[in-house]
Amino acid sequence: MCKVSIFMGIYNMEKNFPIAKLAINSILSQTYTDFEFIICDDGSKDKTYQMVEFLVKDDSRVILIKNDKNKGLAYSLNRCLEIATGEYIARMDADDISILNRLEEEVNFLDNNNEYALVGCNLELIDNSGVWGTRILPQSPTRKDCLFGPPFAHPSIMIRKEAIDKLNGYSIEKITLRAEDYDLYMRFFALGYKGYNIQEFLFQYRENKETYKRWSKARINEVKLRYRGFKNLNILFPIGWIYVLKPLITKFIPQTFLAKLRNYRNNKI
Repeated sequence: MCKVSIFMGIYNMEKNFPIAKLAINSILSQTYTDFEFIICDDGSKDKTYQMVEFLVKDDSRVILIKNDKNKGLAYSLNRCLEIATGEYIARMDADDISILNRLEEEVNFLDNNNEYALVGCNLELIDNSGVWGTRILPQSPTRKDCLFGPPFAHPSIMIRKEAIDKLNGYSIEKITLRAEDYDLYMRFFALGYKGYNIQEFLFQYRENKETYKRWSKARINEVKLRYRGFKNLNILFPIGWIYVLKPLITKFIPQTFLAKLRNYRNNKI
């Protein structure tokens, strides 16, 4: 057994493998070392699996598994959960960077704050040119923070295994596609759990400045997800309805304006 199990899904990263290498090495070089790093290749059609296998071949802390075909992030994370032995479960994405002391800070927080089941942190936003902004998350989110969107940055979180087991891991329903973290948080709060965001920048999150231009799909599914989640959290009436419809409302707002608004809210530097 180990203290922390870290989950990463990876798919078709051969052409961008230098980015994936940065992500993987940012975990392997952490100041906190009592972990297992479970990487699930989600049925890549290129040489991603072989490249990861070569990169981590000398580190016994890495467990590399592979799906027989592409099945999505939620499915891959559930596979990792099935074999995890850690007391805490941490997330990592294949294109982000964990600051060197990220795991140490999050482990220390959960060790010393038993009332919290999940911890995340603030983000530096990066693209190929480096850090371009920041994102500050609510320090002690409540269920009402789910109205505005996910109150934690998914790849930065660490959660107690007993909590995610009670949540039965990630949902693989169609309406949670690309929103498996949002669904997890709403179910998390519905069971009465508490989460916290360390107010330090312990994670670098890769996000293009024009991300909103790509957010045009799956709006109907997000509406359905928000409706179900808000209803279970008892925050649907009256104001929750406005936020249920938010994905549809933003469809009619010029994407360039949304991108500028998002950059402004992200404390662009």
